[in-house]
Amino acid sequence: MTNKQAAIEIINKLHRSGFQALLAGGCVRDMLLGRPAKDYDVATDAEPADVIKLFKRTLKVGAKFGVVMVLADGQQIEVATFRSETGYTDGRHPGSVKFTSPIEDAKRRDFTINAMFYDPLQKEVIDYVDGRADLEKRIVRTVGIPKERFDEDYLRMLRAVRFSAQLGFGIEPKTWSAVCANAKNIVRISGERIAMELEGILISPNRSVGASMLITSGLADAIFHGFTSRQSEMAVRVLEHLRKKVDFALALAALFVAWTTEAALEKMKVLKLSRNQIKHIKFLLAGRGKLLNKDMSLSELKLIAAEPYFRDLYELQRAIQKAEKKSVAALASLRRRIKALGDIELKPRPVLNGNELIELGAVPGPTLGQLAQEMYIAQLEGELETKKHAHQWVRNWLEKRRTIR
Repeated sequence: MTNKQAAIEIINKLHRSGFQALLAGGCVRDMLLGRPAKDYDVATDAEPADVIKLFKRTLKVGAKFGVVMVLADGQQIEVATFRSETGYTDGRHPGSVKFTSPIEDAKRRDFTINAMFYDPLQKEVIDYVDGRADLEKRIVRTVGIPKERFDEDYLRMLRAVRFSAQLGFGIEPKTWSAVCANAKNIVRISGERIAMELEGILISPNRSVGASMLITSGLADAIFHGFTSRQSEMAVRVLEHLRKKVDFALALAALFVAWTTEAALEKMKVLKLSRNQIKHIKFLLAGRGKLLNKDMSLSELKLIAAEPYFRDLYELQRAIQKAEKKSVAALASLRRRIKALGDIELKPRPVLNGNELIELGAVPGPTLGQLAQEMYIAQLEGELETKKHAHQWVRNWLEKRRTIR
């Protein structure tokens, strides 16, 4: 059973029990746009206690706010009671919730395109806020007064940019003015929530437009502080030249492409990124320019090409070259060299391990480490094809070191 089928089954059951129930929010928007919806949410006049009583398997994750998760055939469906919300004090949570009508529920939502309902039984769109008209106009507009909607949840400012970037829509002028006027308040939102919205913006096909809006509105500076005009312009240009599908780490590296690695990582701490994401971004930013080295040795080529984030480094450098209107000939040459290597293991195990090196006369300590490193480079350069070759190479290395002493 799909998520949509599960949601419709829940609606049917609520109807049979005498309740009104509708599909709500983003899934209605996506249905009207002909886009696949990620989740199908249900809105109803049944109160949480009614929903919990009616369905065997539920999660009371937000029951006090009128939200119950219903588990059905492997799907998890959000079932929310029609409600109005008042008394926001922290830019996220309502002070009070009142169960009410569909029209009042629509009025509490963020944007008109997300505030429509759909009755799958009557096959009818229910639109109290002109969301369908805004879909046709391809604009993102808040429901009601923009500042009031943003004061309820400051993250909605980033959501406006995300919907604009993901859908290719413009932002209605009054809504945009309110984003710019209130951008400084975004810092009152947790880094994790900010990161989720930034990811949606920066991995979308219109990421350069989204980044430009983040910068122009003041949201980027409020979150990270210190973007210069040069850094901003370079970020937008590089993001524009990235391939269509990218992950968040590559997109963030592009956003901070004109910063030093250390400064960029310091600014990104606010996002509470994972260790793997930080490692990924650090590799990309620290690797800028390395792939342009025409004199790169075979061992250097193998080692960097074996890195798990090599493809992203190549893509970032290609986008930088395009953004600066510079040649990509060095990158094309590098790609040909890698292709010419064929199907080989780029980073094989050392032909001799530490114990074997000691048996040949190496002394444990810094010298052993240096020997192992130089031997491995020789191996990657193709100088050590067998253990016999390696043994002789090590003996020569040790003899040369003794002679120098």
